Amino acid sequence: MSGRLTKLGIVLAIFGLGFIVAGGYAFIKVQEGQHSLATFSAAQNVKLSYNDEGQLVDRGEVAGGQAIMTLLTEEWGYTITPGELNPNDPVVNTASEYMFQMATVAYHTLHGMQTVILDEDFTAPDGTVYTAGVAYEIPVAGRYWADFDRSNPIDAAVREQAWTPTAHALIGELGVGTGTASSLQLGLGVAGLMAGLGLAFIIAGVGLVWAARPETEEVRAAVKQSPAPMPA
Repeated sequence: MSGRLTKLGIVLAIFGLGFIVAGGYAFIKVQEGQHSLATFSAAQNVKLSYNDEGQLVDRGEVAGGQAIMTLLTEEWGYTITPGELNPNDPVVNTASEYMFQMATVAYHTLHGMQTVILDEDFTAPDGTVYTAGVAYEIPVAGRYWADFDRSNPIDAAVREQAWTPTAHALIGELGVGTGTASSLQLGLGVAGLMAGLGLAFIIAGVGLVWAARPETEEVRAAVKQSPAPMPA
């Protein structure tokens, strides 16, 4: 029996060593990915703006940063990880930073004003008459791409001017950055889990080997010399 337990313990320890090796490999690949992401972000030189007190600002205003944060956390429902917003490292290279930058692009698009000049007169459903050749300042009013009525020439023009290919491209690129950063965090967790499992297997294997070890002559002698229990 002791021999079987010893063999089982050795097998468990080998499995544990395999898990640790796999966890180490996963950790190395995650570190490579994080380095690549950070290098790419630094090359783009996209940074968040903070004031002297470490508060996020937009165009120098704390209120602007708070409005963007509200859009991100309340309207979009994203949970910010505070440790990922570091005033000492403003380069956008973490999931929370990517999402905040994405919300910045979207916020200014949603709250912008667009100058519309029609080629033909148009009467809106509410009775407002828009004269051709006249410049009208129309607010985007928090509308996303799908919120506009394309049959309305005013809406159609505002949508095209506000939600430009550049805006869509920036949001798409930042979304990829968020997904990449989140995947790297998940990979780091998997690496830690594998290493933990490996350690547990090794401890269990070594424990079995230790429990199944042959008794020494001293132990046998001590057992023989132990007095038998008195009958009740």
